[in-house]
Amino acid sequence: MNFISTEISGVFIIEPNVWRDQRGYFFESFRLDLFKKHIGDIQFVQENESMSARGVLRGLHYQLPPYAQSKLVYVMQGKVLDVAVDIRKGSVTFGKHMFVELTGDNKRMLFIPRGFAHGFVVLSDYAVFSYKVDNYYSKEHERGIACNDPFLNIEWGIDQSEIILSDKDKALPLLEHAELFDIR
Repeated sequence: MNFISTEISGVFIIEPNVWRDQRGYFFESFRLDLFKKHIGDIQFVQENESMSARGVLRGLHYQLPPYAQSKLVYVMQGKVLDVAVDIRKGSVTFGKHMFVELTGDNKRMLFIPRGFAHGFVVLSDYAVFSYKVDNYYSKEHERGIACNDPFLNIEWGIDQSEIILSDKDKALPLLEHAELFDIR
């Protein structure tokens, strides 16, 4: 596995070694020893999967303490543009975002630490998306930020007219009105 640092400290793109032959492929999607070496001690407690059609945008989501979550995300089938936004007040990269294209072919993964909002949009006909989290889901602590926040200015890689949002995501606040993480 190759752990690639990004412009935002703590966020890593992970490229697994993929072995392909006439039967298909094999790769390790998680190795605790390598995560400890490159990211630190982590214990995933829940794994989730979603299937979404082209244009579906899920996010930008996060959970507040004590149920904040780190995530390890990847695409099993299809293609998404995956985005992480630093929402840690006091961070030198507060309000900055990074993105990466995750596909069923490239097998890239993204590690997003606690203190970040996360979202993705489906660029293929459909995508099967998987993610591990290091804390349990808590509806009471679930929060989000509008994906079209002008301050964030995220280019989602798809025409705005194609974006499909849930009613819940349509009602998310702008960053300036959201409950955030304070690291000061």
